[in-house]
Amino acid sequence: MTSLPVAAPPVSVEQHLVVDDRPVTAVALPDRVVVADRLRLDEQLCFALYAATNEIVRAYRPLLAELGLTYPQYLLLMALWEHDDQTVTELAETLRLPAHGLLPVLTRLEQSDLLLRNRDAADRRVVRITLTPGGRALERRAARVQHRVACQTRLPAAALAELRTQLHHLSQDLGGD
Repeated sequence: MTSLPVAAPPVSVEQHLVVDDRPVTAVALPDRVVVADRLRLDEQLCFALYAATNEIVRAYRPLLAELGLTYPQYLLLMALWEHDDQTVTELAETLRLPAHGLLPVLTRLEQSDLLLRNRDAADRRVVRITLTPGGRALERRAARVQHRVACQTRLPAAALAELRTQLHHLSQDLGGD
């Protein structure tokens, strides 16, 4: 998409313009006109998020390997460090994943003696997940990993917090939450 400056921007309205001697469809936004039929990879929000996510995971990977964890295992443990004793369904909702997608991660963490899976006493169909003492003890070391990755971003703390807030809002807006 190509952005063109607009002097007096109208409300978001579709327009038909001529750019580079060819007709194009454009959307007028409050501060610019976005040409909608010319896709450019570097102008795509989805690609910027994808590339940034890949780099963040790459930064975490060697640091988490020192703890014997993968990135998905780390995310699941963070959810438990924040709120221990959750059901598989609750964890899946927190991580925005299907419950069956957590099973291999849960199995590996249980084999590593970092968590326990137990049937709920009131409803045997429900599986509850709790941290072991080893799982709880790992939180402090994992916090240092998170700090090191945050430093690698070279963003000031306020900018990092603002970016995180904006991404949470984006996720909520797109996900309907």
